[in-house]
Amino acid sequence: MAFSFGGATSSTAATLTAPGFGAATTTAAAPATGFSFGSTNTGTFGGFGTTTTTAAAPGSTFSFAAPANTTGGLFGNTQNKAFGFSSGLGAGTATGTTGFGTGLGTTGLGGFGGFNIQPTQPQQGGLFGQQAQQPGQTQPTHLYQQVTALSAPTLLGDERDSILAKWNQLQAYWGTGKGYYSNNNPPVDFTQENPFCRFKAVGYSCVPVSKDEDGLVVLILIKKEADVRAQQQQLVESLHKVLGSNQTLTVNVEGVKALPNDQTEVIVYVVERSPNGTSKRIPATTLFSYLEQANIKVQLTQIGVAMTVTRTELSPAQLKQLLQNAPAGVDPIIWEQAKVDNPDPEKLIPVPMVGFKELLRRLQIQEQMTKQHQTRVDIISNDISELQKNQATTVAKIAQYKRKLMDLSHRVLQVLIKQEIQRKSGYAIQVDEEHLRVQLDTIQSELNAPTQFKGRLNELMSQIRMQNHFGAVRSEERYSVDADLLREIKQHLKQQQDGLSHLISVIKDDLEDIKLIEHGLSDSGHMRGGLLS
Repeated sequence: MAFSFGGATSSTAATLTAPGFGAATTTAAAPATGFSFGSTNTGTFGGFGTTTTTAAAPGSTFSFAAPANTTGGLFGNTQNKAFGFSSGLGAGTATGTTGFGTGLGTTGLGGFGGFNIQPTQPQQGGLFGQQAQQPGQTQPTHLYQQVTALSAPTLLGDERDSILAKWNQLQAYWGTGKGYYSNNNPPVDFTQENPFCRFKAVGYSCVPVSKDEDGLVVLILIKKEADVRAQQQQLVESLHKVLGSNQTLTVNVEGVKALPNDQTEVIVYVVERSPNGTSKRIPATTLFSYLEQANIKVQLTQIGVAMTVTRTELSPAQLKQLLQNAPAGVDPIIWEQAKVDNPDPEKLIPVPMVGFKELLRRLQIQEQMTKQHQTRVDIISNDISELQKNQATTVAKIAQYKRKLMDLSHRVLQVLIKQEIQRKSGYAIQVDEEHLRVQLDTIQSELNAPTQFKGRLNELMSQIRMQNHFGAVRSEERYSVDADLLREIKQHLKQQQDGLSHLISVIKDDLEDIKLIEHGLSDSGHMRGGLLS
């Protein structure tokens, strides 16, 4: 996994929830005067929310658009949630006041964020997902205040404002602190979601493939996987009570997966049975809309559900529009490079990452997935080892059964021969039997031929006997010495023996001479002593 904040892209793919799309409308383009910042969400990376771009005042150094305060349906509102999923994939075109909107609503599990999707057609009115188009605001925006704090603060009115601007730039790059720029306005807060923060990168996440008809909704529980699996039946019963204990509805668990920080992902779907016996799944957006109601959220929180998410696939138009527009605060060049470096454009989509927390979260998810993959590999390895053992046992049994079959075949043949002899006793030899006897005689003569099988067998047997004989002889006589060499060795050893005998005699003679010398010296000593006395 490779991440590079401030310019590079990351080349890791993590499991991801479906993004949320909201409608956005553009009223006018800002003139090309210096810097032109388009409208942003209430947070720089706030999800696929509604944005409205208004015309900027011409002739200004910086032109900014004010975000519209949108209100409306369940799936359309983009809240200031920093980086992450917004409240949903905006409402689709809902014709009439139906019970549930057709928008692909989803909240984020830390995935796509900050994508401003432009609708291809005006939004229709409906019960859920209404997007209200409001005129742009003229008062200074939060982004305008940030740029003022970074470029031209007027707090002190002298050269110290340039130092303050550099200090504000440092805080904005770091993504923390407050920027003071005017005596009449409060300071602006610099967070990691501001467009000038350098701790940003682009990673890749899987594109959802499930359809709305599949009805899959993800529940994020603040419980360990083991506890969730142990209490899975209780969880199903609790969800059934949340759905009003309707007897026509059945809650089913599609899968359970562990997440970092002792959280667990549970994928569920609800099946509705009609009185005539047919059944169908509740669409994901319908179930998600019901679970997102305030009173239902309270009940879900009581059973440990922290978040509900839907995973529905994106239409080609939505996917194309998402890729065309760089997220707010992300350099378009980096975004284009991320699209070029996408290892699998069919399955992966680039997503922005803001701050070290998001990087840490993705790293934890990747480590979790690596552990799960390693666990699965270990299980497969154990299964392969077990299958190899079973294969070896099966091969041995097959060989044993083959030998047993051969023995039984011989026994059956012997029994058939004896039975045929007894049955044909007293009868003359028939023509087919005579033919069979002639064939057997021919085979026997071929076997007994000197150049055929029997002769070759006899030759092999004789060679084996000769090898055994030579092996026995070699084992008895391991080596042999030439007679002349043996005589030379004996003569040399004799000379050595003679030399040793002569040396011994010389030593004995020398010892006798030494004794005589010692005896003479002792006698002369006694004589001198007598004379002196």
